[in-house]
Amino acid sequence: MPEGRIEAPRRPCAARLAGLYALTPDVSDSALLVAKVSAALAGGAAAIQYRNKSAPDALRREQARLLAGLCAARGALFIVNDDVGIAQDVGADGVHIGEDDGGIARARAMLGPDRLIGVSCYNEWERARPAIDAGADYVAFGSFFASATKPDARRADPSLLTRAASLTVPVVAIGGITSANAAMLIDAGATAVAVIGDVFAHDDLPAIERAAAAIAALFAKRTVSERP
Repeated sequence: MPEGRIEAPRRPCAARLAGLYALTPDVSDSALLVAKVSAALAGGAAAIQYRNKSAPDALRREQARLLAGLCAARGALFIVNDDVGIAQDVGADGVHIGEDDGGIARARAMLGPDRLIGVSCYNEWERARPAIDAGADYVAFGSFFASATKPDARRADPSLLTRAASLTVPVVAIGGITSANAAMLIDAGATAVAVIGDVFAHDDLPAIERAAAAIAALFAKRTVSERP
């Protein structure tokens, strides 16, 4: 085992967090949101994160429940951003938490031993090891590029992804990622890339599916190149 490598317990579904990790846009029309997410899944998204910072609680719960059912039916992971209570209530595969979202111990106590907990590490390597020791199932670094969603986000260097090869959990890259720049992050070591705009900033569903497929194909290409 390489020096400094962390042997963390893996929940079985953690191994499925690889490829396109699509984060939902803020859409108040639940039927439209489901249609958009369905198109992303058709394009090859492996995981969906429900993220809505502005909707009322009742709407967020309704939408999360609909997406949880959709993802379960399509064999994709479903993660809820920030809100452990909603993740618990809708039977999500897990939750993603940031530095202000209550901590890993609280999330684990609420979700139990089998759900995923992802943790934002921003641009700080020093956050990753303590998070995994505390029970995180994956870590996310970013923002790697300018992001319209979080224009003031801390910028991360791709070398973080290379260094994260010493971690035995999936490593997610986030922040301004598109089909044009994702390859460099995948080559640097990202297990998955979290994307909002490049997938969902389209008016028609076929365009969403094509955008998702373009990013998913980058992971398929890496898999082929790694074969002996």
